[in-house]
Parts: sequence; structure tokens; C-alpha cells
Amino acid sequence: MVMRYLATDTLLCWASDAGIHGKLKNNAGETLREVQTRIAQPIIAYLTTHVWPGLEIRPVLAADSILPAPQPAMTREVIRGWISGLPAWELAGLERAVLATKSLLVAVRLLVEWSQEFASLRGKQEQDSGFGIEAAAEACTTEVRWQTDMWGEVEDTHDVDREDVRRQLGSVVLLVNG
Repeated sequence: MVMRYLATDTLLCWASDAGIHGKLKNNAGETLREVQTRIAQPIIAYLTTHVWPGLEIRPVLAADSILPAPQPAMTREVIRGWISGLPAWELAGLERAVLATKSLLVAVRLLVEWSQEFASLRGKQEQDSGFGIEAAAEACTTEVRWQTDMWGEVEDTHDVDREDVRRQLGSVVLLVNG
């Protein structure tokens, strides 16, 4: 079930550079696509270095398209195999994190950071990488934050959703951290 999220992973669905979306800039002078790539690239780099070394993970939306492109077959096979080998608690945590974030990649990054099963993947210098609940929530809500910064927040909707994602991710950390 979680593999279906890879095809439209929130972390990999970057806004088009075409039209108005490619021209609007935030207070820091960045387009939405620039913010999305800035946030996604360190997560992808970590996963393709420590979890799935050498694997190719690419954005699912081209700069001028809204139709998602699939990941390479090898990428899908490696990730499917990795998921199939997860212990029960990690699999349950992964599923919860994927459902909360709409991102298999953000969920895997959070799982690897907090699960005792993957302590060997974290070097001593990376023990305090800072990838926790807040970083995962920020990574999976980049577009919503962008839109609310530009156009404003809907009270009792955006604020509730923001906290709910953090609550769900917190439950994942508690589940896999023992």
C-alpha cells in the first residue's frame, strides 16, 4: 500500500516553473519550486547515501508538467524490497507516517532517524541531525505553508491540520523508538 505513494510523493511533486506559479516569490525571493527542491534535496541525498546507496530518486513532476512520471523500475524494486524486510513495528510506523505525510520518502527518513532498528545507519556525527517531527512536518507541508504565507490561513483548518500532522508523526516516533 505504501509503495503507491512513491508515484506521487509529496516530497517529489514540485510546482511547475511555467505560468504564474513560476513567477510568484516568497519574502526570501524564492519560487515555490525552489523552496520545494531546497527542502527535498537533503532528504533525498540522505536516503540515497545511507538507506539505499546509489539509488536514483527523481522528481515526479517535470518543470512544465502536472502529470507524474514513475520512478525507475530499479528504484521501485529496491524500495519495495526494503519495505518488505521491515520488522512489524517499523512497518506499522512507516504506514502511519506515510498516511500522515503523503510521502514515503519523508516517512522513511523519519523512521531511519528514530527507529532503534536503524541505529547502525546513523553515524555518530549524525545522531543530532535534527530530522524529527518538526522537520518531517515541514517537509511534507511545504506547499501548504507557501500558500498560507502568500494568501493567508483559514482559521480552524490550516492550524488544526498543522498540529494534527505533528501529533501523528509524534506517535510514529514513540512507536518505533521503543
